Amino acid sequence: MTKPPADWYRRIWSLEIEDMSWTEQTGKQVDFIVEFLQLHGGEKVLDLACGYGRHANELSRRGFSVTGVDITAEYIDRAKADAARDGLNSTFICSDIRDISFKNEFDVVLNMADGAIGYLETDAENAKVFDAVAESLRPKGKHLMDVCNAEYAESHFPMRNWEIGKHSVSLPQFDWDPQERRMLYGGWGIKFGTIAEPPASVDAGSSIRLYSIVELREILAARGMQVLDTRADYSSSPASNARLQMEVYSRKTT
Repeated sequence: MTKPPADWYRRIWSLEIEDMSWTEQTGKQVDFIVEFLQLHGGEKVLDLACGYGRHANELSRRGFSVTGVDITAEYIDRAKADAARDGLNSTFICSDIRDISFKNEFDVVLNMADGAIGYLETDAENAKVFDAVAESLRPKGKHLMDVCNAEYAESHFPMRNWEIGKHSVSLPQFDWDPQERRMLYGGWGIKFGTIAEPPASVDAGSSIRLYSIVELREILAARGMQVLDTRADYSSSPASNARLQMEVYSRKTT
C-alpha cells in the first residue's frame, strides 16, 4: 500500500467510526480495564487520544473521574455532548498529546485503541507520548496501553481481515514497513442497508510505529515505569507474537 502523509493523524478522523464493528466492544473493554488494573471506582483517570469519548464516558458512568484528550475537535465536541446529556463526570480537552502539561495528577492513564502510540512522524516525536504518560501519573500510578504487536506484524503481514458487527462489516488490510517498523493500515467498511460500492483505492490511511514487548519494557523503564503484565486481545492469555492485539499494564515505580 502507498504510505499516507506523515501527519495523517491530524486529518483522517470522523464520526463514521461509530459504525465500525470494533466500537461495539467498548463495554467489555472497560470491564477488562477495571478487572485487569484492579480499579475500585474512585481513581482519577486520564484517557489519551480518547476519540469521541467511548471509553472515558463509560468509565465515568461507573463512578470514575475521567479526563479525555484528543486532537480531533469533532470527537471532543461529541464526547462533551454525550457527557452533558448523561450528566457524567467527564472533562474533555482538544489538544495534541505533546502539548499537555499534567504533572503527577492521575491514578490511571489509558492509551486505548492505540491511543496515538506510534502515530507521530519520528521515534523522537513518538517518545513524547510516553513522556506524557509518565509525567501525568502519580507515583505508583497505573498505565494501560492497547496496541498492536510488532513481532506479529513482522511474521504475518501483509494480511487482510474482516469482522461483522451490528451495523457494518469492516474489511481492514495491513502491510508492514520493516525499515521504519511501521504498520500500514487501509481497507474500508460497508454499512448494512446501503449499496456497496468498490473503493477508489486501498491505500493506507495510517502509518503506525509498532513496538515489541521488549521494546516497550525498555521505553517505559527509561521513564520510571515497570511492566507488570500483558494480555492478548482482551483475553486471559498473555501477549505473544501469535496475536496482533496486546494490552500492556505498567506502573510508575517512583
